[in-house]
Amino acid sequence: MESRPLRYFVAVAEQRNFTRAAERLGIAAPAPSRAIRNLEAELGVRLFERSTRVVELTVPGEVLLAQVRPALESLDAATRRTVRASAPDRRLVLAVKADADGGLLEHVLAAVAEEPDAEPVSVRLCGWREHARLLRTGEADAALMFQPYDPGGIDADVVALEPRVAALPAGHPLAGAATVRPSDLGINADEIDDRAERDIGAHGVHDLAQLLALVGLGATATVLPRSVAARYPRRAVAYVPLADCRPAVLVIAWPEHSHSLGVAALVRAAAAAADARGMGASRPSPTPAPPAPAPAVSTRGRGGRAGGWRP
Repeated sequence: MESRPLRYFVAVAEQRNFTRAAERLGIAAPAPSRAIRNLEAELGVRLFERSTRVVELTVPGEVLLAQVRPALESLDAATRRTVRASAPDRRLVLAVKADADGGLLEHVLAAVAEEPDAEPVSVRLCGWREHARLLRTGEADAALMFQPYDPGGIDADVVALEPRVAALPAGHPLAGAATVRPSDLGINADEIDDRAERDIGAHGVHDLAQLLALVGLGATATVLPRSVAARYPRRAVAYVPLADCRPAVLVIAWPEHSHSLGVAALVRAAAAAADARGMGASRPSPTPAPPAPAPAVSTRGRGGRAGGWRP
């Protein structure tokens, strides 16, 4: 099966309109309709219910859409990785959000240079929750990021467990406290992992610096990993350690099924950098298991993988 009619199918499914889908694809209006009729004939199913005003997915159409999106994404990623691998100045791309690397980025880059299988590394700065997409689309080879993230198509090792702090207005009654609890601030513990991102969206600001400006003005309070707070000292903002709160989890992630020795070296370097700074996560003891094929990216005895222990 060719990919082109499947791309036309996804466009129509997302636009719910053949004309708009053709415009998005930059092709003549009849092409998607003709391609989808041929696709339906090939599969022997009806993918859309059509009327003069509405185009709706059938049940088989919904199933195909759910399966085709990741398949096309993987195909595009394979193409990008192949092109990047052929570049004369080939470098691994590490995706990182500025000031959200646990303070480890420079140390990771220094540590990877000591690894025998190391490859040159280029850092790609990205936005909130953009890391996983870059890994899946083949635009990055690894990512240093905090949980939570969409784990689809991704493997990861825990690098560090980091305490969190509350960012409070300097005049807040609890600004001078030794510790505070999330409940003291009316913060739901279930929202801790992405509290800052939620606050950025809720207040209509664009980044952490703007959010902290609002905190300093007394408009809100938020929660941050300790290392992030250390990058943003503000006279108008007090950072108070959070008690009774799970730590922020920093991971290094890579595309599932990667066999790159350079990526494996980068993963080991991230773990070594965290350990050297006393930030390393505690590692479970390996559980005896029957012999199995070598992992796609070996961390050579490093535990803490997001999906469980890796020998």
